[in-house]
Amino acid sequence: MKAAVYYGKKDIRVEDWEDRPLQSDEVKVKVAWIGICGSDLHEYVHGPLNTPEEEDEFTGRTLPFPLGHEFTGIVDEVGSDVTRVAKGDRVVINPALTLDNQPEGFDNTEGVATLGLNRPGGFAQYVNVPETVAHKVPEDLSLKYAALTEPQAVAIQAIKESGLKFGETVAVIGVGPIGIATILGAKGAGAKRIVAIDLSDERLNLAKEMGADAVYNSKDYTSDQILENEGFENGFDVTFEVAGVAPTFVQSIDLTRARGQVVILSIFSKEINWNPAQLTKSFVNVKASLGYTYDTFLDTMELIENERINSPKMVTSEIKLDEVPDGFELLANDKKQAKILVNVDGEDN
Repeated sequence: MKAAVYYGKKDIRVEDWEDRPLQSDEVKVKVAWIGICGSDLHEYVHGPLNTPEEEDEFTGRTLPFPLGHEFTGIVDEVGSDVTRVAKGDRVVINPALTLDNQPEGFDNTEGVATLGLNRPGGFAQYVNVPETVAHKVPEDLSLKYAALTEPQAVAIQAIKESGLKFGETVAVIGVGPIGIATILGAKGAGAKRIVAIDLSDERLNLAKEMGADAVYNSKDYTSDQILENEGFENGFDVTFEVAGVAPTFVQSIDLTRARGQVVILSIFSKEINWNPAQLTKSFVNVKASLGYTYDTFLDTMELIENERINSPKMVTSEIKLDEVPDGFELLANDKKQAKILVNVDGEDN
């Protein structure tokens, strides 16, 4: 079969590739649509980071293999022990893997791995996955937009963790794909005002299109100037840090009111130096959010299906499997991109 195979930093090759034989508890999925995620991009630009150059202790797999964990498809074959799904089912994949392939995913913090990072993923015509991660897609939701469930679920989980209340104010620092999903989720959750902050005017313009009420380029505005301009001298109720560098981590605390909430949902590729005295002086609460719970993933699919969150709005480009290497370069260099979807099977399903 054809796949976009990841070998290492800046090295993705579209070539013939075969996975190991289907296991008894797995299903073979004919991939329909898949999104290029920020974590995929981190692997491409800076990696290997989370992908195994030596045998992964959890999955037993090593590079090279296809990345990709935001995908949907149609069940093409089932293992002998499979009972939850059947051949022909339309499915979306929750890529969280546990030791016993239980469906709780990121509810379990021990032995969690990710499909597409710790074992082969969906940038391929077919992929084998544990049956527990394949969830049926409602008939009135397209496979194209069901593929947005995973990235949107990351943002929804962070919003849940934040305790955001209807009518509160929100700042989002870093408006790449997950930052955009956070804006869409916060808007759906009833935030009174959403402010986006970034270093890229292109991304800020995109954030405004996606629902941000105001945008600020950090090159032009300090935290104090943003608060003064917004009339929030005490700070925002909730701030989401989605950039993953030391200055934005510090800024997220500076922008938040006393006893307000900062949620970190970025991937820090480098260690940072930071003085915790900033917290003791500000009374700001800080927590981190990684992935999503099993329930949040399914809740998010329902929110997209019912159009409670306008996740399809984040799709800025659609490409084919042969164009995946170019798609990674596009996402890395074109700041006007939010979510690039890959139409793997060539069908509008």
